Amino acid sequence: MQRILQFCFFGMLLYGCVNDMEDVKRISFSKNSPDEAMVAFRMNYSESGLARISVYAAFSESFRNPEHITHLRDSLRVTFYSESGEAVSTLTAKYGKINHLKNQILVKDSVRFYHFKKRQLLKTELLYWNQNDSTISTDRSVFITGPKGDFLGKGLKAKQDFSNYEILRPEGSVVIEKENELN
Repeated sequence: MQRILQFCFFGMLLYGCVNDMEDVKRISFSKNSPDEAMVAFRMNYSESGLARISVYAAFSESFRNPEHITHLRDSLRVTFYSESGEAVSTLTAKYGKINHLKNQILVKDSVRFYHFKKRQLLKTELLYWNQNDSTISTDRSVFITGPKGDFLGKGLKAKQDFSNYEILRPEGSVVIEKENELN
């Protein structure tokens, strides 16, 4: 009798441990859920073994359908390196979105872009980074501060390392040093 009870008990345990995969999918998978979620996201781009760009975010979510998109949140930081591997500039923001198909990154909310050697800081609220042609751009207000003065305007096109830039609609006045005056 005891053996029969043990057999029945183990039989119920085995039967109770079977999961219906449709029930599991319905409970744990939603079409709005990310395909991947990561804490302390880090992605590095390199050429010939040297770091060119590194991307860090405290949290990321990747979606593969309908497009391969990665959302970066909290403490987003992108560092750009020279050909010799030296950090040239850094970009920070509160939010970023990588479109892997188009090779574009959008960053927004408290965007700061700093060039170390020039000691120039760009402040804006929205910036697009196109990896195909290594440029950054925005149509929003920009404020650039550095040792040679402060520059204000709307819209910007620049190299990704911030070594060269153009404010599309400058505002305010600029002081030109005597040796740089046009004749």
